[in-house]
Amino acid sequence: MFQHDARRASRAVDVGRLGQCCGHVTLLVTGQLGRQVVADLLAAGVPAGEITAVARSAEKAADLGVRVHVGDYDRPETLAGAFAAGDRVLLVSGTELGKRVGQHTAVIDAAKAADVAQIAYTSVFGGQDADFTLADDHLETEQRILDSGLPYTFLRNNWYSEMVVLDVAGSLARGAVVNSISADARIASAPREDYAAAAATVLRTDGHLGVAYELGGDTAFTYGEFAAELARLGGRPVVHTTIPGAEYEAILTGAGVPALMATVLVDVDDAISRGRLAGTPGELAKLLGRPPAPISETIAKLLG
Repeated sequence: MFQHDARRASRAVDVGRLGQCCGHVTLLVTGQLGRQVVADLLAAGVPAGEITAVARSAEKAADLGVRVHVGDYDRPETLAGAFAAGDRVLLVSGTELGKRVGQHTAVIDAAKAADVAQIAYTSVFGGQDADFTLADDHLETEQRILDSGLPYTFLRNNWYSEMVVLDVAGSLARGAVVNSISADARIASAPREDYAAAAATVLRTDGHLGVAYELGGDTAFTYGEFAAELARLGGRPVVHTTIPGAEYEAILTGAGVPALMATVLVDVDDAISRGRLAGTPGELAKLLGRPPAPISETIAKLLG
C-alpha cells in the first residue's frame, strides 16, 4: 500500500499511502492492527495525504486523520478506486472463518487490476509447515497472491500476546491458566503493536519484495512460565492446568465461543503442543530494530 500514487482499502484490508520515499499506502483499518499501522506510519513521518484507509464506513475511520475510502471486501464493487498503479497495499487477514479466502481474493483482484507496486499480507507463522486448520485460509491466500503475479511481502505472524493474556482476570481468580496445551510446549508470541510496527516498516521502506517474514517473539515460553509470571505480577498463586481438548472445547462453547471458533482454538492448542509456534527466527526484531516486547510486558500492561 505504499506508493507515489495510491488509494484506499477495505474491511479486512489495511491500506494507505506513503510519502515520496515509498509512495502511496493503502490499508484496511476497521481492526486494531490496521489502525495501529496507520498510527505508526504517521509517527514515522509519512504524510497523511499519502495514506488511504479502507473502511466499511467513513465514521469508522474518521478519527485516523488520513484519506478514507469506503469499501467492503464482501462487496468487491466497492473496491473500485481503492487502489492505483504504484500503491503499496497492506491486506490484513479477515476474521470470518469460512469467508476469508473469497474476501481476500476480492482485494487481490482489485489490486491486480490497479497494478499496485506491492501487496503485503498478514499471514500465518510457519508458512507451508503450518499444518493446522487456522492456517488453511492463509496458505490459500498466499497462493492466490503468488498466482496474481503481484510483488508481495508475506508477514507471517505468530500468535498475538493479547490472545495469551485474554483471560488474565479469570486465571487470577481461579488460580489457574487452563487450556489443552502440553506442559512442555513453547510459544513465541509477540504483541499486536510490534506486528503493526513491522508492517509499517515493510510499507514505508524498500527491500521487502518477494520476502516471507517469519515474525514472533525472541523468547519462547511455556504456559507454566506464563502462569508463574502472571502470579508474580498479579500477587496470587497461578498454575498452568492442561485438560483434554474435548473438555476444553466444551468449556469454550459453554462460555459463548462459537462452535467453529472453539474447534479452531483447540486445534491451535494442539499445534502449539506440537511446537508449531515455538520458533524464534529473530526476523521481527530485525524489522523493529529492537527486541519484541516480552510476554511479561503484555501482562503488566493488562494489569495496569
